[in-house]
Amino acid sequence: MKKSLSFFAVLGVGLACAVLLVWLWRENRADLPRLSTTRAATPLNAPLAAPSSLASPPSSAPATAIDPFSQSLLTALQRLLASRDARANEVLLTFKDADAYRRFLARAKAASLTILGELPGLRSIRVGYDSAAALRAELTQNAADYTGLSANGLVHVPSAPATPAKEDRADLTQVPFGNTALPFLGVPAEHSQWGKGVTIAILDTGVLPDATFGSGRLRRLDIGLGTVAGRADEDGHGTAVAALAAGSASDAPGVAPAASLLSIRVTDANSTSDTFTIAHAIVAAVDAGAKVINVSLGGYSTSATLDAAITYAAERGSVIVAAAGNDQAAQLTWPAADPRVISVGAVDRAGQQVTFSNSGSSLSLTAPGYGVQTAWQDGQRVYVDGTSASAPLVAGAIAAVLAQNSSLTPTTAAQLLISSANDAGAPGADANYGQGTLNVGWALNRNNAAYYDPAVASHHYDAANNRMQFVVQNRSGAAAAGLQLNVTTTAGTAPTSTLFSVPPLAAGESYVATLPVDRATLQSASPLTYATQLINPPGRSDSVPANNRRSSTLTPPTP
Repeated sequence: MKKSLSFFAVLGVGLACAVLLVWLWRENRADLPRLSTTRAATPLNAPLAAPSSLASPPSSAPATAIDPFSQSLLTALQRLLASRDARANEVLLTFKDADAYRRFLARAKAASLTILGELPGLRSIRVGYDSAAALRAELTQNAADYTGLSANGLVHVPSAPATPAKEDRADLTQVPFGNTALPFLGVPAEHSQWGKGVTIAILDTGVLPDATFGSGRLRRLDIGLGTVAGRADEDGHGTAVAALAAGSASDAPGVAPAASLLSIRVTDANSTSDTFTIAHAIVAAVDAGAKVINVSLGGYSTSATLDAAITYAAERGSVIVAAAGNDQAAQLTWPAADPRVISVGAVDRAGQQVTFSNSGSSLSLTAPGYGVQTAWQDGQRVYVDGTSASAPLVAGAIAAVLAQNSSLTPTTAAQLLISSANDAGAPGADANYGQGTLNVGWALNRNNAAYYDPAVASHHYDAANNRMQFVVQNRSGAAAAGLQLNVTTTAGTAPTSTLFSVPPLAAGESYVATLPVDRATLQSASPLTYATQLINPPGRSDSVPANNRRSSTLTPPTP
């Protein structure tokens, strides 16, 4: 998820005691997966003006003692609303109970505050104000009614990052998927009934009509922004996302082509949303029966209202899947940053992390997100880049697992996919790949003893210990034994081979073979090339033999 966490919890004792946690991050920019290679990025909105000070009353007003809690509200509010990545002159208020909520509704007009939106189920109200003094008076006079106060942070449709990179990453030759994302994920050619009976909500720009959605599977819900966007550059984004989750056409295929789709438009004419609107849409999706909710948007701030909406979904058995962000940052965008949300980063066809894909310790997993073919507006087919393409592939996979396993909940279905992900990068979980890369085929064959698929999962250079690590992962439905791993190292023109005996591996278990790296050789002009081959015992037929080989090149460091 994105970081710019602005929220605080209030514990009432007497009139009130509060703890406010506010994280202010970044300037006016959010994560946006890029669309087709033929389209240009859409400029960001102009910076918002900072609001007037709330810290002190007008000089003509008499001085009044302010209790510590009220002062903390005002100090925090000033910081939050000064953020450029939030709606100007708006605040999100959450209340301790229904009576406190109703009291505010009764007095808001007299207090010169405008109610812009209500979420009674979350006891949250979106409020506009013209006078900082009026808002200040409301907060100080009625502090005991509140449990949360947040700026209304902006959430953006992702596009290629225009800001400087947040992390230094090696330059990689990224390999596009084209129309091969589903085979890469282990989805068979015949999967027409996958997702049947499951509703996937798409919170985005709105989903436009397209042949890939067939007849009767797509419905739209209006929460105040209409149902579809216009024909601006980003307005096909929701259609692209929906097709990757549940498209049925061969030229715009999705993982769960029999799933029902619920489109909720959450963006304005500038392809921008906010945390209140996302929260509103989450609640509406849950109430409409969606068990899987995809959010391929993000921003670097959250709110108590969004937090409450995620809780609302979790308590009612729905799972949220969200894009990690496209800013090459060492943090996730919100809502992906919330640990209850399934956060998804991007890989290319070679299984490499896409350079722009955000990283973070809470990343759940990765999925295709570079040069992926999908639908767009007006029946177009385009190639899209970004974590907002990766997220709906995971959302569709959850729907597919649910449709085939009625005993599972959306959360346990998601956890099954995470636990059966392909190990990638460093052995085990890591910030770049989370628990690994989505493998739908393995997840659906986890109890099939006849499914035999040991694999070379990754090559990883462990710089701290100056060694190469070669990860063998048993992706079978049962234990695997008798495996051997042959590693051929080539420095210049002199190849050498090392044979490892792989110990017996339980289903899902991994083994790491290591070789030291000769620093002198690495510092020379010649790169080191590694080629691995996994050798199965005689008589064993591999379900996916293509993943028994892998090669990589370790290049000398730049002087």
